[in-house]
Amino acid sequence: VQLQASGGGSVQPGGSLTLSCVASGFALRYYAIGWFRQAPGKEREGVSYIRGRDGMTTYADSVKGRFTVSGDNDKNTAYLQMNNLKPEDTAVYYCATAYHGYSDYVPLTNLPFDFWGQGTQVTVSS
Repeated sequence: VQLQASGGGSVQPGGSLTLSCVASGFALRYYAIGWFRQAPGKEREGVSYIRGRDGMTTYADSVKGRFTVSGDNDKNTAYLQMNNLKPEDTAVYYCATAYHGYSDYVPLTNLPFDFWGQGTQVTVSS
């Protein structure tokens, strides 16, 4: 089981970025992907989640209306489209899956995410 996150970069406030998370060793359609971020000196925060089976999504209040999580089960890839980026979105972004403990009956935000990608840096600055 592996996750490969990419797509980070530096943008000005108000800009956009799209992150990708390529999964290998398992089929995304049977699991869920969570996108998390961690800024220096801050705790890790879950920002967006998507369930592979039906595309159900959940967002943190801090990104609702600006971020969109999606998945392509044929490509076994999840995406995080980030619009209207703000300086406070600056962080290392990670994708993760709950491979061993996944259940359709557990809320996405409560899943035991146990496999993580390597992280990709997003910097929002003028």
